[in-house]
Amino acid sequence: MANLAGLNGKSVLITGGTGSFGRKCVEVILKEYVPEKLIIFSRDEMKQYEMAQTFNDRVYPCLRYLIGDVRDLQRLHRAFQGVQYVIHAAALKHVPTAEYNPIETIKTNIIGSENVLNASINNGVEKVIALSTDKAAAPANLYGATKLCADKLFISGNVYSGLRRTKFSVVRYGNVLGSRGSVVPLFRQLRSSGVLPITDSRMTRFWVSLEQGVNFVLRCFTMMAGGEIFVPKIPSMRIKDLALVIAPECTHQSVGLRAGEKLHEVLITEDDGRRTFEFDDHFVIAPDFSSWGSQGEIGKTGKPVPDGFSYASNTNTDWLSPERLRGMLDHI
Repeated sequence: MANLAGLNGKSVLITGGTGSFGRKCVEVILKEYVPEKLIIFSRDEMKQYEMAQTFNDRVYPCLRYLIGDVRDLQRLHRAFQGVQYVIHAAALKHVPTAEYNPIETIKTNIIGSENVLNASINNGVEKVIALSTDKAAAPANLYGATKLCADKLFISGNVYSGLRRTKFSVVRYGNVLGSRGSVVPLFRQLRSSGVLPITDSRMTRFWVSLEQGVNFVLRCFTMMAGGEIFVPKIPSMRIKDLALVIAPECTHQSVGLRAGEKLHEVLITEDDGRRTFEFDDHFVIAPDFSSWGSQGEIGKTGKPVPDGFSYASNTNTDWLSPERLRGMLDHI
């Protein structure tokens, strides 16, 4: 049995565990590892009920389903007792919803992240990985701004933890094919109408499959020293090309950018590039800690990126061909 992420025999908790990422993460962990406990923490009892039809504690005795909200620090303290690894996936992530409900988004994405940080430190959690987004790099909308704040909280958490030694790192990647809120289900749904709405024919995005995202996050548990932002190397594609692959017979209607939406996304800004190291299949953005260089091997084995480097969806050197995209779509 594989143990590349060191999960065998560990107690693992996933916040937002009934979301798209959480479900796939549970599937992968149950298939590849033997955790002592695998705790799904989320606020929606119906989603937990539906998820338990596939992953139930009779077949998988390690599973625990806990109702709770990351806004509730007391509940997190109770849930985190005895937990060693935490994957923080809970967030309000829909851009228009965040723009219309800013205070609620701040409560979940920022205050909730602070609560996860404090509960992890106070309960002696060993490692925490928080999920981020390309929208957190040079944010243009409230969702991206709240995720940038969350990123900053988790990176600084390595200093804040003091002698308790809880390690925090962040994984940042782009659009996830087939996740809730993805444009893929929308295009499939509208295919019969003969017309697909396209925000802008020039728009580009980074793309990653759910399974790729999950496997990368689990790998990062073994690579992290604490304080890094891990960025996988992933391909780009134009939204109009995605529409052509899903529904080649449809015409396109330009509807314009939504509030807070970018034409292109960035995973690593030029400013972050000054602290970025390159590896075969990923980048690492180092924190501004004077002590970080002596931690682990990441700062020693990675190659510093060139001056002026940035990682953007429109200047990416890896582009999804229609054939590669069809292969990814066949698995969702």
